Amino acid sequence: MKSIQRIFAIVRKEVRQLRRDRLTFGMIVGIPVIQLLMFGYAINMDVRNLNAAVADLSGTSASRQVVMDMTATQIIKMVGQVDGADELELLMRQGKISVGIYIPPDFDRRLQQPERAAMQLLVDGSDTVVQSAAAQLALIAQQARTSPYDDRPPVMELRTYYNPERRSPVNTVPGLIGVILTMTMILFTAVAIVRERERGNLEMLITTPVKTPELMLAKILPYVFIGLLQVSLVLLLGHFLFDVPMRGALLDTYIVTLVFIITNLALGLVISTLVNTQFQAMQLAFFVLLPSILLSGFMFPFAGMPRPAQIIAEALPLTHFIRLIRGVILRGASLQELALELAILGGFIIVFMSIAILRFSKRLD
Repeated sequence: MKSIQRIFAIVRKEVRQLRRDRLTFGMIVGIPVIQLLMFGYAINMDVRNLNAAVADLSGTSASRQVVMDMTATQIIKMVGQVDGADELELLMRQGKISVGIYIPPDFDRRLQQPERAAMQLLVDGSDTVVQSAAAQLALIAQQARTSPYDDRPPVMELRTYYNPERRSPVNTVPGLIGVILTMTMILFTAVAIVRERERGNLEMLITTPVKTPELMLAKILPYVFIGLLQVSLVLLLGHFLFDVPMRGALLDTYIVTLVFIITNLALGLVISTLVNTQFQAMQLAFFVLLPSILLSGFMFPFAGMPRPAQIIAEALPLTHFIRLIRGVILRGASLQELALELAILGGFIIVFMSIAILRFSKRLD
């Protein structure tokens, strides 16, 4: 009987401790709620509203009708009209569209020639899910143009860029760079700062001439090199084990990665100012990592998410890095073509570092 009383006494003590630890209580409630909302609403393999552009060189009623039929499927969302296939390829390389529709000048005549494809569907194959959606779109267009008893070839030629073999590692490995860096850089930095505070080392640094920005810079510099080492390892293994291509400049890859590493380290510094223990730092790092993996476009197509989920995803650094790293490695895009995404990561760095410096000074005071 006394043993049971002692057990319940400890249980009451643990419950009171959990009630005082607001972060842990928030995790208990927040994690299942966030997972339910993300998996229930944001995660959708039925891809819709892929950004698309059309180059209609025919300009006839038949060509316009085909484009309208394809748009009506809601698989694509028309975002622009260009003058040729080269412009479609440029938009695709920049990551502005996932699908390009090319209709040649002699479209109407091609419709009367069963041996020739009447039009082309250009697809960004760096995402295998997009490839599957485009194949479904081509099938729908074919069925709209031919009867089930017609043995003619498809009127649409499907042309896949960047990953025509539909190999999953080609799509996964570049994204894994971002996931690994998000997990390690945020966690390492947050835990390192909190550990110094727990051991009393930060109080010792107050008596030195070291300023807060200098202290933070010194803390994150070693992890910059660790992050670059991790990236090099993933790139080497991806190339030799999975034959992942490197279509862009290697220097551009490292520049993009370096900016993302600094972004995550700055976010880790912010987290370190919000928590008191290493365990809390790990909890909050996981709280950031989970939505980053699910909403960034790494696992599930960004276009398939509802608008509220896309807005949240835009506030996550990993979303922009996924676009950058796949653009450079798989599509061979230059930094100039991806300048907007790179500038957004730079903005994250400024915001996170400013918050970290302000909060860190208050914690030291």
